[in-house]
Amino acid sequence: MRNNPSPPGPVSRRALLSGTAAATGLGLAGCGSATDAFSGRTTVKQWNLLAGSDGAIMTDMHGQFMDEADVDLKATTFAWGTPFYTKLVMGASGGNAADVATIHLSRLESLSPATLLDAIEIDEIVEAGLDPEDFSPTIWERCFSDDRLYAIPLDTHVLVNYYNRTLCGEAGVLNADGTLLETHGVEEYFDLLRAVKGVTGEYGTSLDTNAGWRQFWAWYRQQDGEWTFHADGHELDDDKALAAIDVMWRMAEEELCPRISDGAQTAANFENGAAGLVQVGNWEIARFRAFDEAQGLDFSMSEMPDFFGNRRTQGDVHAFVLPRHNSWDPEVRPATIEYVSWMLRNSFQWGAGAGHTPAYLPVTESPEYQALQPNAEYSGVVDNVQFDPEVWFSGSAARLADEVAQVLAGVYAGNTNPEQALDAIKARAQTLVELPNPID
Repeated sequence: MRNNPSPPGPVSRRALLSGTAAATGLGLAGCGSATDAFSGRTTVKQWNLLAGSDGAIMTDMHGQFMDEADVDLKATTFAWGTPFYTKLVMGASGGNAADVATIHLSRLESLSPATLLDAIEIDEIVEAGLDPEDFSPTIWERCFSDDRLYAIPLDTHVLVNYYNRTLCGEAGVLNADGTLLETHGVEEYFDLLRAVKGVTGEYGTSLDTNAGWRQFWAWYRQQDGEWTFHADGHELDDDKALAAIDVMWRMAEEELCPRISDGAQTAANFENGAAGLVQVGNWEIARFRAFDEAQGLDFSMSEMPDFFGNRRTQGDVHAFVLPRHNSWDPEVRPATIEYVSWMLRNSFQWGAGAGHTPAYLPVTESPEYQALQPNAEYSGVVDNVQFDPEVWFSGSAARLADEVAQVLAGVYAGNTNPEQALDAIKARAQTLVELPNPID
């Protein structure tokens, strides 16, 4: 049966005042074609924000799903970040969004799940072939709000360490099997970068100095640093935050990394040999593979190095959620859960092609995946991923990371020392705390 959602409900005064409705033009999911109505197949509508190379892989998977299942999947991709989340909030507030949406798990609480999402029953996913025991506890726990399940994790995508095996081999920082030497502590890693810089003549590693939040949060969490927010303020561990920021300051001062580098230049530094390593997301594997095929780039990947006693790293999870429905068609709901289950059980393709590490452990821990290179070398990120702080203005494409990154760009550039940066970060965080939550 075709899915015919109920008419949209009212738009809240808060949403109108914040400009959310205007930003979307009050646009909601449209109806399918007349052909679908007579196809005899259940229609499931999916919204996502995957417009890059990983989006192409998801499109291929969708085609395979429809070939195997008696379901017509209508997938729509929206612009990454704020445009997508604005659309999702507006659709869900009217009870007329897609049947399933792909979000960043760090944004779950900011979507006010009790009002904008429909909870998922454990019995539903078990019947579809999934077992809660088949997920890392760290990730699975973040899928709940007020003890109710609202999300099913697809992957882990994090900040990882790419290395050029040719340059690192010349620098003497590879093991006999061609993998990068494992270092322990800041000083050992700096020694490794110095050796690589001795070969490149420019940098040891390339970093996106406009996106310093990722490094900051990784190194702060490696120290067990917590950042808690409440109605009137926030608590950040000054000593641990300063230690994380000091790594950035020292690395840039010694020119072991660029002082100023945006995303494109960061990757280019690695591709053209100006740096023997680069810290970027695991999703960049598609870019570097393409460069390797075109011009040659013998690279591999590892988890975030151990700076403060472990290999924790900043990251997130793509997860499936069910936007709130005024009413569910009795055939669409199980078909939607079937789609989610299929995507997880077949996520080897997602990991192999997109670089994201599948969250579904039967895939990640399988002999087939563990033989996949370089993906298996950083598969431990499933346990080491560190989500952004839990507050409505935090998470992927949210304000906190942007505000902190603006401050840290000054640290890399040498214009702001660590103490000044810490004061500025705390002040900006306090300003965010005092803003009203537009979802309330």
